[in-house]
Amino acid sequence: MIPVLDWSLFDTARDRFLSELGAAVRGPGFFLLRNHSVPADLRARVFDMADAFFSRPAAEKRTLSILKTPHYRGWAAEGDESLDDTSALVDRKESFNIGFDLAADDPRVLRGEPFRGVNVWPEIDGFRETMLAYFDAALALGVDIHRAFAADLGLEPEHFTPAFREPLAALRLLHYPPGTGAANEIGAGAHTDYGAITLLMTDGEPGLQVRPRGGDWTDVPHVPEAYVVNIGDCLMRWTNDIYVSTPHRVLPPKRQRRSVAFFVEAHPDTIVAALPGTGTPKYPPVRAADYLRSRLDATYAPKAVT
Repeated sequence: MIPVLDWSLFDTARDRFLSELGAAVRGPGFFLLRNHSVPADLRARVFDMADAFFSRPAAEKRTLSILKTPHYRGWAAEGDESLDDTSALVDRKESFNIGFDLAADDPRVLRGEPFRGVNVWPEIDGFRETMLAYFDAALALGVDIHRAFAADLGLEPEHFTPAFREPLAALRLLHYPPGTGAANEIGAGAHTDYGAITLLMTDGEPGLQVRPRGGDWTDVPHVPEAYVVNIGDCLMRWTNDIYVSTPHRVLPPKRQRRSVAFFVEAHPDTIVAALPGTGTPKYPPVRAADYLRSRLDATYAPKAVT
């Protein structure tokens, strides 16, 4: 149900790759991508740095709380987020968010532009350098995947590329503690992602499930070295619902679960409107930053804890 695609075929057997890609993005909205360009040693260092951070005392992590900034950077403690806006369940996980890196004296930061803030960093040797290197590598892969989308949609190869300069993209480190067995417990509530695509790597611990249109919850398999890639709501809107953004969730794991998500988002001023050749627009045009703000505000809105 969740197909495995070989990225190297985009260069060596393009028609085959695009056929498989087109079926994946119009069907389950999820696929696994192997033979990609992000180095294994860099991915391993990201996990090591994430482990080092999450093992720190809560009081230390709290100094970098995501709730202290309007730009959604830093540590989200268990209970800070609720991804399922149809229930009162609060996600049982912690995370650390990193955005497009800007200096404190950057004019966009000084003007207070939405999502144009500075990152916050723990005092862990090599943490900042590792995360920024990974941010760049994951973004480059995300832009390349959009070249494949352009080919699938009959657009010019670089149609999407300008939209991802200095983007709203976010790198998120995630840690799920072992489940307690409580009936009302959830690792991450059912939701669709907000942006263009998500590139997710995991430690292999089960828990991620998807619910294809008209189907039941299905486990996402683990393929070593492969990314889990899924379509977000923004790209579904951009393609006028040709591509499918699919609900997914994370069940409480039996053991701790670690994952790293990279959310490929457009530049804040990008106008998301139905692409050429996709028919009568189903949605009004919207600025990327405004759309993201509406979704994040709902995620961090206070909810009753059950």
